[in-house]
This record gives sequence, C-alpha cells and structure tokens, in this order.
Amino acid sequence: MATLKIQVPGEGTKIYRIHKKLTSLGRSEDADVPLPDPTLSDSPAHIHFDGREFNLTATDREAEVSVNGRKRAKHRLAHEDRIRIGNVELEFSLYDQPAPEHAEAAASDLDTELSAYKKLVEFSGKLMSSYELPTLVDQLLDVMIQVSNADKGFLVLMESGEPVVKAARNLRRETIADGVSQLSDSILARVVKTRQPLVISDALNDDEFRNSLSVVNLKLTSVMCVPLLERGNMLGVIYVGNDNVAQLFKPMHLEVLSVFAAQAALLVRNALLVNELQLDNRSLQKRIEQIRFGEILGSSPRMQDIFRKVQKVAATDISVLVTGETGTGKELIARELHGRSTRAKHPFVTINCGAIPENLLESELFGHVRGAFTGAVTSKIGRFQAADRGTLFLDEIGEMPLPLQVKILRALQERVVMRVGDTTAEPVDIRIIAATNRDLDVEMKAGRFREDLYYRLNVVHLHLPPLRDRGDDVVVLARYMVGRYAPEYGGRVRGFTPNAIAAIKRHRWPGNIRELENRIKKAVVLADRALLGPEDLDLSPDDLPAILPLADAKEKFQRDYINEVLVLNNGNRTKTARDLGVDPRTIFRHLEKGEGPDLPGDGDPAATGERDAP
Repeated sequence: MATLKIQVPGEGTKIYRIHKKLTSLGRSEDADVPLPDPTLSDSPAHIHFDGREFNLTATDREAEVSVNGRKRAKHRLAHEDRIRIGNVELEFSLYDQPAPEHAEAAASDLDTELSAYKKLVEFSGKLMSSYELPTLVDQLLDVMIQVSNADKGFLVLMESGEPVVKAARNLRRETIADGVSQLSDSILARVVKTRQPLVISDALNDDEFRNSLSVVNLKLTSVMCVPLLERGNMLGVIYVGNDNVAQLFKPMHLEVLSVFAAQAALLVRNALLVNELQLDNRSLQKRIEQIRFGEILGSSPRMQDIFRKVQKVAATDISVLVTGETGTGKELIARELHGRSTRAKHPFVTINCGAIPENLLESELFGHVRGAFTGAVTSKIGRFQAADRGTLFLDEIGEMPLPLQVKILRALQERVVMRVGDTTAEPVDIRIIAATNRDLDVEMKAGRFREDLYYRLNVVHLHLPPLRDRGDDVVVLARYMVGRYAPEYGGRVRGFTPNAIAAIKRHRWPGNIRELENRIKKAVVLADRALLGPEDLDLSPDDLPAILPLADAKEKFQRDYINEVLVLNNGNRTKTARDLGVDPRTIFRHLEKGEGPDLPGDGDPAATGERDAP
C-alpha cells in the first residue's frame, strides 16, 4: 500500500496510507493528510489514485508545491519522490512502510479509533437536533466512508422483504447516480440472511465470493457490510467498500462501523416514522377537507345530518334551538348558522344566561337608562340592541329565570325591547339562536321553563351527539388538534402511539370536545416524545370502560334496549313485548330479575293502562 511519510515538529514521524481515489492534503483538520503549516490553505493539493497511478495535483495557485526540488502543478508520483508543500516535506512510497516504533504504530491506531468515535459523537449531536432526514443520511454515509477509509458507501433498506438502495455516496461526498450497480448482491444477500456483520479483505480471492458474478464484474477488493437491526427487526444494511486496496479494513473499522450502524438504525427508524406521519398527515388533511363544515369537523352520519339541516335553515330567519351535552360545539353551530345567513355581515352577539346573576341579567339583555337602579350612572344598551340586524345567541337558555322568560317571549313576539327604567319600547331586528345542555321537556314538566317560550325557540331543533357517539370523529379531531397546537405551543409532538389511539376511542369523553382539546393542549406542552401515549393524555387503563366479551355485550344491549322500549311504552309490558316481537313472558322474566327501569306505579297495570297479559 502506498504511503506518505511526514516529520511533524514535536510529534516525530507520521505515516499516512494512501488508499482512497482522492486523498486531500492541507491545513484543515478534515484533510486526509494534515499539514502542520499555518500559512497553507485548507486543501492546497490532493493525490488522485486511478487504480494504477498516483497523481499529485496542486489546487491552490498561491501554495508552493514541488516534487524533488522542482515546482509542479501536476505530477505522476514515483517511489521515494520527495514532495514539498509550503514548509512541509513529505516522502512518497509505493510500498507500505513500517512505523518507526511499535508503540508509535499502536498510538497511531488509537488516534485513528479515537478520531472515528469523535466523529460519531459529533454526528449523534446532529441526529438529536435535526429532522432533515435526507441530509442526515448523506452525512452519515460521508462520515462512515471517512472513518473506514472506504471510497463508497450505501444505505440499503428492506422493502417488502427485498433490499432497496436508498442512498449511495462516494469519497468526494457526491451522490452515486446508479448505486444499485455498484455493490455486490451476493454479499448483501449473505448479511441479510445471517444478520451478522461481514468483512471481506480481498473479495476477488475470497473462497466464498470469488465466483460471484457481481464480485467479478465489479472487481471488488475490500468490503464491509453491517446489518441495521431495530428491536430484532431487519431494517436494512450499511455497505462500504474500496475497489482499489485489498486488506484495507481492520477489526477496529468493523467495530466503529457497527456502532455507526446502531446510530443508522435509529436514524432509519425515525425516517420511517416521520415518513409514516407525513403520509398520515396528508391523508388527515385530505379527510379534514372532506368532512370540514366551516370550523366544525364531523364525518359521522349524525353530524352530517346536522350539517345538512344547518345549510337549509341558515338562509332563513326562523329560530333554532341547539341542544347537546356540554362541550359538543353548540356555539360553533350557532356561528355557522349566522355565518351562512344573510345577516353574516352584522353582529353575532352571545350571552350566557347561566353565568350572569339574575338581578343583572335583565340589564344585560335589554339595557338600562341612567338612574334605573343604584350604580346605573349612565345609560346602556343591552345585548338585544347590540345584535340589531344580526344574530343573538342565548347560550344556556335553560338557566333563564322564569320572570325573564316572560320578557324574552314578549321581545320575540313583538320584536321590541324596553330598557330597565325606561317607558319607551325600542324595535329590534334580530334572529334568535338558543342553546342548552338541559332537557327542556323535563324542565317544562317541572315548571321551570315556560312552554310558550319553548315552542317559540324550538322552531328547528338541532341536537348535537356526544363525542362518544360520533365514531372515528374523535380520532380525526385529536390528530387535527395535535397538528394545530404543537406548532402554536412549540411542542415536538407529531402524533399518537397505537395504544393512545385505542385509549382515545375507548374513553367516554364526558366533557366531549372541550375535554379532548384540554387534554391534548396539556400533553403537547408537557410531553417529551414525538408520539403521545395514553399516559400523556391521562388515560390510564382504570379510566377506560372494560371491553366485554361478545356474549356479555349482546346481553347488555338486549337488557338496555328492553328498558328503553319499556320507558317509551310507559311500562306497558304487553305492548313492549308486541313491539319487540317476543313472548310477553320474556319481558316478565326480565322485570323479575330486577333489571327493569324505574317507572311510575312500578309497572302496575292500573298505572300503565295495561291489560292482563295472556
């Protein structure tokens, strides 16, 4: 093997083996042969090896480059040529020279190994701080080529059980266009099959591979191939080689390459994960556009039915009552009704009827004149007047006190309002949308809500289903929220683990969308990982409903359904049996087990108007 010998002040003689196609010489620490002259540029010259000849080329016009005392811009090197670059003298030899002392040779190998691990640490820092995966893959191959003295390197990944070249680089840090033609498929197949690293010192003379067509055609010499394993899964291989120098790779090179392969496995796993997330995000964005209704997302049949009704009702001025559990998005529906109406350019005014004390609510709704009550130092318009020509959203209308319900009803019927303390009515042109999480039928029967106001508000009724009844909407919403809040809060979260998705689907979400939003905001801020798990969302297994065996689930559904029909029939067991198409004795046995609902008269025939069952 060709070498360069150089005298370094204070360090003695150093010998560098010339084995690459292109060996750089210069002041830079990254140069293959560092020159101890601060006046030189980073790379004033290089040696090119074409497989037969070594040619020295000056790359810096300002540098003084001479061979055997004569200035040269380019020179074919011969054995024992003496080279001078700046103030540094080098001796070229076509043959491997022994180091001056065994200790110095060992020290040189140790320096080489330490340098390799230093580059590994530097690359690890880049790996942890960047998501530019294509660039990182190229940098990984460049570093591995440098530390192993190879002249080319390949990253090969397994796709559907077959190896596919994903990146190929040469020692000039350039991408190899046709990488698949530059490596041996037989060597690759051996490592994929055995999952063991492989070093071949001279492939053309190797007992196992010298008859391999790819080895012969490529005229391979030194090759190293290391598997990429992640939790026992074969991700691919790292393959490096040098086609010019035999006996190049040492055990130290294989050890360093194996450590780099572990880093590469991490990089590949992240690449696959990010790629999966990118595909998932593109699919999510496409689906979101398909199911988006203004600011509302919903693909379940019940939500799609709500959207259709909103489109039909929005252009009219009829009153709408929006009901549903807390956190189901009632205000968003109200805003969509307003935004799609002819009043969209005018005010959308909201008032929470349950958040304002009763003694102040009338003033908030209708306004007051100066001196109307203690503290009324100026006149003030109410929410009705503020919403003139627009929409007034009465949230939590079920909390409205009865005395004010009368005044609300008058304002809706006569389209006029009177400020507190005033004697003159003011006309208003508004559309009313009301919302509540209470059952107004129950409130009316209990005397807490006026029936005439109910029918005035409930011209069109939109009932929003709870999140737990909206199927896969909960997953789409969760992913949408992560994509929205992660950039806003500077989090590194990119998605959910499979266990988190399962937990999200199983949780009952009593707080509906508002609860989901709050949990995801918290997780995005506090999580340290790219993928959120159930614990990040505070969804422990104990909080999740149990998954019943199919037989138990069928029994539970049957029991609950019988109870629903019994309630609809006011406890009439005979009619319930007839509606369900079963023998009445089935219903009697159901009730005898104590599994029936609480009913007026405890299901007594006299109370329910039921005749004796046959």
